[in-house]
Amino acid sequence: MHIPAYAHDTIRAAVLPGIPTPRQVGGLDCCLCDKPFGEDLSAIPLGPTPTSGLFGCRPCLTRLITRARRARDAALAHDAERSRAESAAWMPVRERHLARLDSMRQAAEAVAALARSQDTEALRVAWLLVSLESAYTWVPDAPEPPASVDREDSEMKDEAFRLDLTMIAAREAVAERLAYHLLNEAQPDEPEMCEEFECPEGCSGRHDSTHIDCGPDAVFDDLAEHSITVEQPESEPLSPRLAALFGKTGAEEKHSPLPDIEEQASVVLAHFGIDADDTDVLVSAAAVGLVTDAWREGPLDVIHAADDGPNDGEIFAQSVDLYRRARTALLAAQDDGPERLLAFVAVASDMDLPWAGGSCFALRTVSESTAEFVQHVDDRVWFTAEMMREQGWRAGLLHRAASAAFKAPTHFGMPGWPSAVASAMKRLALLDRSGAPEALADLAVVEASLLEAPDQLGADALDWISHQALLG
Repeated sequence: MHIPAYAHDTIRAAVLPGIPTPRQVGGLDCCLCDKPFGEDLSAIPLGPTPTSGLFGCRPCLTRLITRARRARDAALAHDAERSRAESAAWMPVRERHLARLDSMRQAAEAVAALARSQDTEALRVAWLLVSLESAYTWVPDAPEPPASVDREDSEMKDEAFRLDLTMIAAREAVAERLAYHLLNEAQPDEPEMCEEFECPEGCSGRHDSTHIDCGPDAVFDDLAEHSITVEQPESEPLSPRLAALFGKTGAEEKHSPLPDIEEQASVVLAHFGIDADDTDVLVSAAAVGLVTDAWREGPLDVIHAADDGPNDGEIFAQSVDLYRRARTALLAAQDDGPERLLAFVAVASDMDLPWAGGSCFALRTVSESTAEFVQHVDDRVWFTAEMMREQGWRAGLLHRAASAAFKAPTHFGMPGWPSAVASAMKRLALLDRSGAPEALADLAVVEASLLEAPDQLGADALDWISHQALLG
């Protein structure tokens, strides 16, 4: 006789109140009704083994199973009714919170627009920021859904993330407007700065971020006047090979960083077999370059070398995930402006976000300081955003794509990736994979995953592949 799992507790409760008799323990009498077993009443074992323990008869067990089923069905109906009631009460709470987030985001966008507009006086812009920050402070924490409702509400998280990004953009716009307003207000009628800034003849003496460029080193001299000494970073000249492709020497590069990017980057990309006129290919290469320059090289090497740092497979998987995010951000920047690159920054430098490929690693878990890493990501993405503002969206793409062509020509997302995978699969087929992760058992699946989404193989499998140096 099959005893369903939902009836176990009911049967156990019926057996436990009394002390079993020797006949019940011996399998002679039913432990529920105490009737003797015989030809008309068979013994059904209740455990702990089929031949020892307690035994029940079919009528008793049928009755208890029926009672348990009715209780289960009643509980399910009660739970379903409770779930419907909780869901009905939760949805208005959720919608009100989403509406509040959306209203705040629209307010932040409006403040940013007014800050950039010269029609709004600077003092009014300052008060707008104060009132915006006050409203932002009053935004309540995300409400907790009831237990019967899915707790992973991606829409609420996404809206909160969008609001945070919009607030950052609004603060930047207000800060820039007020900084240059104060600077201009402090100048005399005869602007002495114009000579220093090499302003065109007839300049009004009013300046903003498009007119003033103090160079990369002035801030360190300015801080020194306040007795603050910060070690200046070394300049980053182009490598000899890339400089040769650009046709520039190190000295020329120092005085004219990235002039004529359209012509020069096209030379580099053509040299590496990348069609700069194919927008889709160009965006993909630029995404690889952004991940390589802003995230992969530099401070991440220190984090990687730490005892509790990520392994090669985790870095591989995370770089693939970030490539997709970089590509999305770059495409969004074409229509919505360079500020959309902040979405990539937020993820690339997130201290608590678990990395891709099923990894448990997060930046906050590493013992090494991550401050330099976060600043590095921010600086490199800022440079790309500034280039887009100054020279256009395509110029930013060309710059990062040229970097990718030189530093990561066979990375996932580059035109050379399929060839790298084909070569790796030939070598993988010849290797002993007895100790390899299970994800590498089916070579057809491995090849398809490497071509479309390497991070889906998992960090462990990618770490094994990295240790075999299959992909270079």
